[in-house]
Amino acid sequence: MEFLDHYQKIVAEAVDKYTFTEKPSELYEPMNYIISHGGKRLRPIMVLMGNELFDGDMEKAIKPALAIEFFHNFTLIHDDIMDEAPIRRNKPTIHTLHGINVGILSGDALLIKAYQFFEDLEPELFKKCIKIFSETGAVLCEGQQNDVNFETQKHVSYDEYINMITSKTGVLSAASFQIGALIAGASEEDAELIYNFGKHIGIAFQIMDDYLDVFGDMEQFGKKHAGDIYENKKTILYLLALEHANEEELSELNYWFSKKTDNVDKVYSVEKIFRRTKVDDKVLRLIQKHNEIGQSYLDKINLPDEKKLPFRELANYLLRRES
Repeated sequence: MEFLDHYQKIVAEAVDKYTFTEKPSELYEPMNYIISHGGKRLRPIMVLMGNELFDGDMEKAIKPALAIEFFHNFTLIHDDIMDEAPIRRNKPTIHTLHGINVGILSGDALLIKAYQFFEDLEPELFKKCIKIFSETGAVLCEGQQNDVNFETQKHVSYDEYINMITSKTGVLSAASFQIGALIAGASEEDAELIYNFGKHIGIAFQIMDDYLDVFGDMEQFGKKHAGDIYENKKTILYLLALEHANEEELSELNYWFSKKTDNVDKVYSVEKIFRRTKVDDKVLRLIQKHNEIGQSYLDKINLPDEKKLPFRELANYLLRRES
């Protein structure tokens, strides 16, 4: 999409401009490594989009946008360590290349740099943005811990799952739009509306992530196929399969999710149950539901429809990734 290419170019130029040159290189080069392989850089783009929607100054929003990107990559470094993931964005993960200690330190340093990138904002705006940023970080950690807990928790409810992915993914997308809007001088009400748009699009995005983990093209997706099944993650696919499985399928699911193993039979068996219970179709419908909820918040913002069009295009783009 043309508008997305435009924003990606702005973010890429900013990343190049603020490349870390400090010493020791053993700390900063891994930070440059993960930022340079930044994928689509959607979250900083959300900051810029939120800013431009309300006719803000793009230059004023650039460093806060990078702050969001640094923070996001900090979470990815630590997630990869926790998951023992060897690959991220089709590249070796930092802890795989440099060890766990470097992974932890470089992640921590990215978080600190993220806070520093808000410092140019005037005091009142700085306070507002940092409050949102800090609250988002705390909620994200809660979501990550719940995700870890779910691996050994015997029963996970649908509401617990939605709360977890809202914390892990929805709130960061939401905060990105909201911070961009506030930097532009949007009203608290409009900033809250764009926050809720981002939250539900983020929820839909994470559900799609769960879907693609099993049903996506892993070469394009850049992750290990069915990694969530290997890790016993109780995703929406698993929860819906439990709800719709027969007695024999329930027994088989409980058997495989009672152990962590790289046995390919586990993936084959669980995938087969997912297909038989039609959870792929059910999940796609759920994604569309959250997309529609998000769009309803966007509709309430009193601006011309043409200004909102890129947000609708972004939502549709995020939820139509290759499968």
